[in-house]
Amino acid sequence: QVQLVESGGGLVQAGGSLRLSCVVSGSGFTIKDAGWYRQAPGKERELVATITRDGQTAYIDSVKGRFAASRDDTINTMYLQMNSLKVEDTAIYYCNVDLDFMSYEYDVWGQGTQVTVSS
Repeated sequence: QVQLVESGGGLVQAGGSLRLSCVVSGSGFTIKDAGWYRQAPGKERELVATITRDGQTAYIDSVKGRFAASRDDTINTMYLQMNSLKVEDTAIYYCNVDLDFMSYEYDVWGQGTQVTVSS
């Protein structure tokens, strides 16, 4: 059984920082690519950042220069460092991990963590 547990969300003032973490537990799998998504009320879920197995990252334009995705595969953990937070960053953030299990690929989602940025 594979589980993703996200943490690190909370309430922060505009201009502040948060670091989200996504711990992947279980056995028998290899983590390939991962992504961070967010969904604000009344909006579609959007892809915020991606990170490949070899650490290559990509970001949506609105967070470039402010957010940084990283990973520590020794502890099966993905991170999203969020700096210079804006009110518009307020959303539920979800970790999505692409797993290789017995030669098949699976998408596994975390439960989401709320990020609220106040003015």
